[in-house]
Amino acid sequence: MHTQNTFVPVTPQTSTAPLVVLRRKQVEERTGLSRSTLYHYIKLGNFPKPMALGPRVVGWLESDVNSWITDRVTVRRDDKTD
Repeated sequence: MHTQNTFVPVTPQTSTAPLVVLRRKQVEERTGLSRSTLYHYIKLGNFPKPMALGPRVVGWLESDVNSWITDRVTVRRDDKTD
């Protein structure tokens, strides 16, 4: 039995940095978010949506996760300067 995989095309970055895809556990480790909080934030539009890597596999671009973390740090710093 052969199953067809579904892949989401990724637009290449303009830099020469390789695209790195993080799996859910890696995202949880980097952000400190639990699985349920991660998906809650995605539902609210407060965290990048994952991309399909296969029929039951998703991942996030490392650059998207890093940008989200950087944005959170910026907000925190801005709140401290007020």
